[in-house]
Amino acid sequence: MTAQTDTTGSVTTVYQVSGMSCGHCEGAVSGEISQLSGVSSVTAVASTGEVTVVSAAPLDDEAVRAAVDEAGFELAGKA
Repeated sequence: MTAQTDTTGSVTTVYQVSGMSCGHCEGAVSGEISQLSGVSSVTAVASTGEVTVVSAAPLDDEAVRAAVDEAGFELAGKA
């Protein structure tokens, strides 16, 4: 169930976030997750609920959950 891939020097993880419905939602989620240590890029897609995160190392799921909560949404798990 994990959509986590390791590439040279980075880890890409796809999370499912419920409640996103627009570009503003995408920006809020991306902004909070991008503040986590080691994150190099975040791409949120409201239409699918998927948030793709590229980081230097695997992220702590609870830290990601807290960031998504701070943005006002719910982390449903990994895609």
